[in-house]
Amino acid sequence: GDYTCIFTYSAQGGTNEQWQMNIGVSEDSQLFSCSVWRPQGKSYLFFTQFKAEVKGAKIEYAMAYSQAAVGGQSDVPLKQEEFEITETTVSHREGKFRFELSKLMIVAKTPRDEL
Repeated sequence: GDYTCIFTYSAQGGTNEQWQMNIGVSEDSQLFSCSVWRPQGKSYLFFTQFKAEVKGAKIEYAMAYSQAAVGGQSDVPLKQEEFEITETTVSHREGKFRFELSKLMIVAKTPRDEL
C-alpha cells in the first residue's frame, strides 16, 4: 500500500543470525504495523545504532526489546532512556543505548481521509 517501514542499523559481530521483518495493515486500513525481530530470541550482534522509520503513517505505539520471547521466556524491553520515539521514527539514544536489540515493534495510525 502507501505505507513503508525502513530499518537501518549498524552492528558488529554475530554470525548467520536469522532476522525477520513483518508489515501489516488492519482490515479498516487505520493501523499499520511494522516488526523486526530475531525469532531465536536474543541477538548476539553488538548494535552501535538503529533506526526504524515509517512513511505514510504516524507512530501510535513503539517498543524495543533487548531480548525477544522464545521458549517460555518473555520479551525483555529496553529501558525507556535507551531509545526515543518521534511521530515517524524509533531510534537508539546516543550514550544511553546499551548495544542490545532483538526486537522492535511499531504500530502507526494512517491518516484518515475526511469525507
